[in-house]
Amino acid sequence: MDRCIVLVDAGYLLGAAATLLRGDAARSRLSVDHAGLIQQIRERAQTETEQPLLRIYWFDGAPDRVPQPEHRRLRVMPRVTVRLGMLTRVGGRVQQKGVDAAIHAQLTELARLKAASDIVLITGDGDLLPGVMKAKEHGVAMHLWAVQAADGAYNQSEDLVAEADERQLLDRAWLTQAITATEPTPPEVPVQAAPDPSAPSAAPQAPLLAPVRAPTPGDLARSAPAVALRWSSDSGWVDPDDGIPLLESLTTSRQVWVDREQDLSVGGEPHEVGKIFAARWVERLPHDQAADLLDRLDQAHPRIPRSLDSELLRYAARFGTIANDALDISDGHRVQLRTGFWSGIEQSTEALSTPTP
Repeated sequence: MDRCIVLVDAGYLLGAAATLLRGDAARSRLSVDHAGLIQQIRERAQTETEQPLLRIYWFDGAPDRVPQPEHRRLRVMPRVTVRLGMLTRVGGRVQQKGVDAAIHAQLTELARLKAASDIVLITGDGDLLPGVMKAKEHGVAMHLWAVQAADGAYNQSEDLVAEADERQLLDRAWLTQAITATEPTPPEVPVQAAPDPSAPSAAPQAPLLAPVRAPTPGDLARSAPAVALRWSSDSGWVDPDDGIPLLESLTTSRQVWVDREQDLSVGGEPHEVGKIFAARWVERLPHDQAADLLDRLDQAHPRIPRSLDSELLRYAARFGTIANDALDISDGHRVQLRTGFWSGIEQSTEALSTPTP
């Protein structure tokens, strides 16, 4: 059947959008124009697949599967079907139960019945990999959409990405047409204590200050660029004051996607990873600043400037062969990474200085 269907994992879509726009995955911090978002999804799906839309399935969690106000708005929209799983609290964290199983069942049934020629899947859950594989066996073209990650890393299962027929990125510009971050809570103000009528001549009482909330990582992520903090393997959270541009600041959202596609073929050997990181950094330097920045880097050799070294280690931590689950990188692998980095810098610098025939 020549038409398309969209399956939306709302927990992934809105959670990843909140992380990108606010610095944490709390959906309550977002303002969502659901009608506008559905229209964007519909138009993009029809454009990408070149097929008319049959339906959008919206999968989400709700306490006791009771539809929330947003679900009641969505389920009366044309071409939208809402499917709800359970929303539970485990260890102080809210989790969805049964949503991925519902998506898997819907996906395989639609493919088996040949209800559409193309299915768009908006999720990051690797548990859906068997469903994607089965749908392809039934002749369905699988399109996988990703929400732009806040730190440039993947927020999807790499196996799921590799299995998809077509892949697209929902970047910040696209998302913010219908999704906006709500304003942060205003700072607490002093609460003046009421005067004591029995002591008219007493000195004015000091104001009672409301409790001050400690900043969260999300607060830090939303702070002004001048005080933005970045992780460093050497001494925790530090201010990147060395003036060296980071690869993430030189990379567009489209390049992030291409980089991750290429990373699927990288074996994860530390020296190779370091070389790839360095080559991308040199390649994306502004032409009018490249010579000066490379000269500064050469003067610092063999030390890599702290902010760039920190980003190199974060990049390397994506590869399971280098870092463990706690993102710890052994001293031996760090040496190989940094050696590979300098090797990549040398090769890339030579290529830049070689005249084009």
